[in-house]
Amino acid sequence: MTSSPGSREIIGILGGMGPAATADFFAKLVAMTPGHSDQGHLKTVIWSDPTIPDRTEALLGTGLDPTPWLVKGGILLRDAGATVIAIPCNTAHAFVPQISEQVELPIVHMIGEVARHLAALHPSVRTAGLLATTGTVRAGLYPQWLERVGIKLVLPDSDSQEADVMVAIRAVKAGKRGPLVTDPLARAAQRLVDHGAQVIIAGCTEIPLGLDAGRVPVLLVDPCVVLAKALVRRAQTARKPEHPQ
Repeated sequence: MTSSPGSREIIGILGGMGPAATADFFAKLVAMTPGHSDQGHLKTVIWSDPTIPDRTEALLGTGLDPTPWLVKGGILLRDAGATVIAIPCNTAHAFVPQISEQVELPIVHMIGEVARHLAALHPSVRTAGLLATTGTVRAGLYPQWLERVGIKLVLPDSDSQEADVMVAIRAVKAGKRGPLVTDPLARAAQRLVDHGAQVIIAGCTEIPLGLDAGRVPVLLVDPCVVLAKALVRRAQTARKPEHPQ
């Protein structure tokens, strides 16, 4: 009998922020799993709740606190059998401490994994550029982790943040693609490169849906890919050893 790499681990995906990003993350998790049959893939439970209040608006003080929705989703995943939680939304990581405390399941921290990934790159990265929601930027989520590994962060100026990055993110959430999304993101990325960024972090899960890596002159890091790889490693480590009978 073939055992799956995650026979002891059940991945709970706390999603819906937005739905397209959640679907994209699950596809990446499947792609990153070295399974050669159905049985070689990870057990996964997905909760996609698009009614979760906007995380950026909450962090800017203009919207509802999404914590109750996030905690409810985490509990639903736990009750469905999840043993670990992944959150394919960068901005939602501002609420991870409250979620973790109430759900009582480990959460694989996407931003922490990105910091570890960047720290392991060769040649070494000393400066990274961040494209993210204004909520993620204001919450200081990436600086908290990147400073620990000695990486400086450069950000768009306020005009580019709103006119390029947020306009593109909102367009992706509205189901739009093409130059309306790609051009402003590529423009914002180029400005960060001009200010010394050696890599660009696609720090909102909508950004990889609208920005092709070929439009960025340096490495474009997709946190969802990094998170998917971390989950696969964790599941492989948790696999029950097979003992001869």
